[in-house]
Amino acid sequence: MTAVKSTSRIAERPVIGWREWLALPGLNVPAIKAKIDTGARSSSLHAFDIKKFQQDGRTRVRFAVHPVQRNTRVTVTMEADVLEMRRVRSSGGHETVRPVILTQVQLLGRLWEIELTLASRDTMGFRMLLGRQAVRERFLIDPGHSYSGEQPVSLRELYPEMSAPAGRRRRVRRKSAPTENTDR
Repeated sequence: MTAVKSTSRIAERPVIGWREWLALPGLNVPAIKAKIDTGARSSSLHAFDIKKFQQDGRTRVRFAVHPVQRNTRVTVTMEADVLEMRRVRSSGGHETVRPVILTQVQLLGRLWEIELTLASRDTMGFRMLLGRQAVRERFLIDPGHSYSGEQPVSLRELYPEMSAPAGRRRRVRRKSAPTENTDR
């Protein structure tokens, strides 16, 4: 009976590919390409200008992201509470200490909270990795497919600064919205 129940639960999970469009509504990022990386325990977001500070007795972090691949014109600055500082070992064996934040992620119409490490991923192909803790018991991964969900209608509509003339780039500062745990 247990095997039937677990097989049934697995069959109900939506299938996603090895890369997907997702949103980070708690960080006001409406669309970002993420690599689904079951080899990585944690999820990670490319961030720079990372500054920790204290506010009302809480440790917070202010950081900036380039949510669009191969585009440094779109810069979003945000703030979030720091959950912890965590040692993370890269696939190359290099260990760093990174801030970890809690935020919501949205994929295929599902919304749930994840832990997200902030790290410089400038040299990497994807601005975000969605690790196995974030997808565990929520999705099945088909490594032969990409973008199972809907692609954003227009990145230029979501990020108007992409269309700004080169000399008039603007930096958008967005504060994190309070998170609401809908599925953990």
